[in-house]
Amino acid sequence: MQQRCASLLAAKRTAYTRIGALIVILLICGVPSLAMAQDAATPDSGNTAWMLTSTALVLFMTIPGLALFYGGLVRVQNVLSVLMQCFALTGLMTILWVICGYSLAFNTAGMEAGKITLGSFVGGLGTMFLRGVGVDSLSGDIPETVFITFQMTFAIITPALIAGAFAERMKFSAMLIFSILWSIIVYAPLCHMAWSGDGSLFGDIIGALDFAGGNVVHINAGIAALIAAILVGKRIGYGTSAMPPHSLTLTVVGASMLWVGWFGFNAGSAVAADGTAGMAMLVTQISTATAAVTWMFVEWAVHRKPSALGIVTGAVAGLVAITPASGSVGPIGALVIGAVSGVVCYWGATSLKSKLGYDDSLDAFGVHGIGGIVGALLTGVFVAEGLGGSGLAEGMTIGTQLWAQFLSIVITLVWSGLLSFIILKIVDATVGLRVEEDDERMGLDLSQHNERGYNLS
Repeated sequence: MQQRCASLLAAKRTAYTRIGALIVILLICGVPSLAMAQDAATPDSGNTAWMLTSTALVLFMTIPGLALFYGGLVRVQNVLSVLMQCFALTGLMTILWVICGYSLAFNTAGMEAGKITLGSFVGGLGTMFLRGVGVDSLSGDIPETVFITFQMTFAIITPALIAGAFAERMKFSAMLIFSILWSIIVYAPLCHMAWSGDGSLFGDIIGALDFAGGNVVHINAGIAALIAAILVGKRIGYGTSAMPPHSLTLTVVGASMLWVGWFGFNAGSAVAADGTAGMAMLVTQISTATAAVTWMFVEWAVHRKPSALGIVTGAVAGLVAITPASGSVGPIGALVIGAVSGVVCYWGATSLKSKLGYDDSLDAFGVHGIGGIVGALLTGVFVAEGLGGSGLAEGMTIGTQLWAQFLSIVITLVWSGLLSFIILKIVDATVGLRVEEDDERMGLDLSQHNERGYNLS
């Protein structure tokens, strides 16, 4: 009996020893796996902090940056109307982005890598009203809520850029209706084509590079601005009466804010606090400075005096042109892109506009449309590793990359130009695009908002 008990006790000890050893082995092998799983489900704090900062910087570009930049360029009786447009669009586009904009731009249902489907052009509606987005939802290694807000700021500033083309003469109601329809029908699909990942038309099928919005924001807004300027018509007295900016002080302050905020626009598009973001920040500074100085010297040579308006417009041209290239090119590419954009955008905002006779009030097309095209094309050249860029994708040459860039530009121009024309015609047929002649002479501040920008009494 005693021997049997001893045998059972020894067997139990052996079993317990084996179980203990197994637990130790599982702990040794399993803890790293558990830790890795936990890390994979936890946002990267550094990347998240940078994206929170970038989001605030891009919003800062619209209010107050763009609002002040545009506000100073118009005549005194229209300054509040421009500020109001930027502020109203900030609120309206936020709501629209939550309802359906984010879903149309980034929902990837039905998309397949290397295959053209409906999902290559526009996202599904599965995330309308941000369905399924919670505190723990991730986009890569940052909270999805942060990514949504970051991209929302792009959707806010793009229609606000268009407003510069029809400043001082479009009805406020018409501007709102146009912006709502344009954001859904034009902006969200182009955003999806460029940035939605595998199966996207520009990013995957064509292989075009658009790091931070050359096609999506600037060429898109620029061609829509040109169409709007033509359809709305010239301001009363355009070409026969002087229409100087009422406050270049506001314009310089606004341009300075745009310059600073643009680091969030470009470096933030890396969606990480890493070397790509660092290079994007560096090339943004180089291109902007080069374009500003280039414009200054061109204007100095032509008109014998450099102007504050010229140098800040040149800076914005450099910011625009480097946007699609900022994650792909190096310092040499940034210098060239800045210099070329300074010259070409100066030509676009002066000679081209004068020759064709359209009234692009604040040069939305001359700077954003033309600057975006310059930057998108030169991205295809200076992405080459031998020219200081990040390197061409496998199987791509400078020639094939240039073709991809060109094709994406053409699609953007046709898509945005044609649809913008249709939307504007619909708005004109319903509420009318333009204010009455007496209202325009009075100024939009009083006629549209019953307020004055400055009360001197």
